Amino acid sequence: MPTSPARAAAFKILLAVDRGSAHADDLLRDPQVDSLSQPDRNLTTTLVLGVLRWQLNLDAAFRPFLARPNAKLDPEILIALRMGAFQLLYLDRIPAHAAIGESVELARQAGHRFASRMVNAVLRKLSVAPINHNAAQDAEQAHPAWLVERWKKNYGYETAQAICLHNQQPPPSALRLNEISIERELIEAGIGIGPGRLLTNARSLISGDITTTDAFLRGRLRIQDEGSQLIAEVAACASSVQKIQTILDACAAPGGKTIILADRNPLAGIVACESSPQRMAAMKNRLAAFGNRIEFRLADAASLNEPPSFDLALVDAPCSGTGTLGRNPEIRHRLHPDGLARHAERQQAILRAATRAIRPAGRIVYSTCSLEPEENEQVVQATLNQFPDLRQIPLAQPIEALLKSEIVTADGAQNLQQCLTPDGALRLIPGSLGTDGFYVALIEKLP
Repeated sequence: MPTSPARAAAFKILLAVDRGSAHADDLLRDPQVDSLSQPDRNLTTTLVLGVLRWQLNLDAAFRPFLARPNAKLDPEILIALRMGAFQLLYLDRIPAHAAIGESVELARQAGHRFASRMVNAVLRKLSVAPINHNAAQDAEQAHPAWLVERWKKNYGYETAQAICLHNQQPPPSALRLNEISIERELIEAGIGIGPGRLLTNARSLISGDITTTDAFLRGRLRIQDEGSQLIAEVAACASSVQKIQTILDACAAPGGKTIILADRNPLAGIVACESSPQRMAAMKNRLAAFGNRIEFRLADAASLNEPPSFDLALVDAPCSGTGTLGRNPEIRHRLHPDGLARHAERQQAILRAATRAIRPAGRIVYSTCSLEPEENEQVVQATLNQFPDLRQIPLAQPIEALLKSEIVTADGAQNLQQCLTPDGALRLIPGSLGTDGFYVALIEKLP
């Protein structure tokens, strides 16, 4: 039997993710996926992200029906079983015969003719097995146990449970409007939007496809998490210098935060660094309209050797990404406790380079999308210990400044003040304010 275009595309993407050759989010924006019909694109996305979110639970559900439950399976067979199990256990609008039949066919077309019979037998047994869903327990089991235990220790049981539940749902889509007048255009185009939770220029996407609208195609709006937008807004107003002349964006790609820095500081020159040639090329194309105002530098931020000439630096450091597991579910399957120390070492190196690059009275905004202390407050503290001419500035006052400038909403400012840590950094827990998880700290070099 032929397989549907959606399931064939999902199978191909999941296989690439399993091999570590690409990220699901990038592959779901591939032209081959864009060429599918809207219903097929929706099903492809649902299958890919659903399988990745529930992978640990899916494996635990079907493996007891294998002749050897602990047997090592070929990737194609494993993915076919996971796709079939996900449809049987979590999608109530797909008939069991379609979920089973097409999973069998995917395995057969991948060259596993004999193993496809096993796929058929296992999924048929699973389809008639009793299902006992417990939302909180299922969500916790869908994450590596060591990671959940860390969150319980660092944030308490209820918050850890809320993080797990948030990560198992499709994340909200937030929009960044260059002009408030765009809102009317979207409504007239049949796009359902609502107010943002934090920022006056943000909107929540409720329904519709904005990627076909004139405003999106012309770059007058973009999809960007409100927490990500907030980091750039904090950085844009963070300097103690009245007229910022020079900005270092140490880890700039994909460039969404760079755009906000440039918009908020129209007279400043910006140096945007990125170590990946592919990501640099994409960022250059995205930010081409800014012309010579932005100097693009293909460089590893940790090895920058700039003289102290910048008024402001944004260090949106590469990290484990544990604050974005709802948006990037495959990350959880690649994480290992030992990796946190490696991230922290690199983050400290980047922050040291930025420290050397700012002039006296200059400021650094350090941020990650991680929930782990090793990558956040411990990195900041280690840097403060190493450089006695640095101090941490509490973010309470910058948040008030954003409120007075009507960049942050009144409710948003009040909620953000409640998210400040004892040392004045900002910690956003995934889902609590409708954003991914982020950490933001402000550092100043003494005059």
